[in-house]
Amino acid sequence: MIVLLSITFLSILISLILNRTKTVAGIKKGMLMFVKILPTLLSVIILVSVLLYLTPKEFFLKYFGSNSGVMGYLIAGMIGSITLIPGFVAYPVCGFLIDNGISYQIVAVFITTLMMVGTLTIPIEKKYFGMKVTLLRNLLSFAGAIIIGLLMGFFWEIL
Repeated sequence: MIVLLSITFLSILISLILNRTKTVAGIKKGMLMFVKILPTLLSVIILVSVLLYLTPKEFFLKYFGSNSGVMGYLIAGMIGSITLIPGFVAYPVCGFLIDNGISYQIVAVFITTLMMVGTLTIPIEKKYFGMKVTLLRNLLSFAGAIIIGLLMGFFWEIL
């Protein structure tokens, strides 16, 4: 973390030296974007925190832990497929899930389906690409997410 902060500070310092006006404008724009996404980010993190607090840890470990098996992959894939959360919110949530004992493989399936499968956006996608292409893309994306989870499990065991 210290290395990342040092690189960021050094980059900003170099940018200020090269072009002060653009750097200040970029920092202002970045801060404005951060302020705009902060309510969404906080609300989802609070919602997930409350959900994790109210649900016994054994439940999550049973269905999404390292011993959940194929059923854990499928449930995580289905939840990711119907959830509509932007990436900047999903990544901190996934980190929170990992910190609470959810396996990396299950989180990989969840985040992959979240980003690649669009169950809620099927009506819009169907309008532009047709139902056949839409269903094929979503099914292949879902299968790809399961494969990614399995590969994560395989490589996690090796490393």
